[in-house]
Amino acid sequence: MSWTATRLEDGVRRGPAVRLSVDGREIGAFAGESVGAALLAAGIRALRESPSAHEPRGLFCGMGICFECLVQIEGRPNQRACMTAVADGMRVVTRRT
Repeated sequence: MSWTATRLEDGVRRGPAVRLSVDGREIGAFAGESVGAALLAAGIRALRESPSAHEPRGLFCGMGICFECLVQIEGRPNQRACMTAVADGMRVVTRRT
């Protein structure tokens, strides 16, 4: 699959294209983006479920305060997707059941 270096329609340039695996599915992203931004751009909204009600949770504050975007990154649990920069070949696992 080919990845482009422009995400926005207005032609804003991004960093180099990278690939990451999310729950075994390969998505494209750009160096300098957060994992959370890459997930949203790929249409992945629900990243985990609330512990008691099992309701979907995803990005909320986008600045590391709310902890709603916790995912497993490279085998490390409870990482904030909004505060972690993407890296080529990164493996991300959501906590949806």
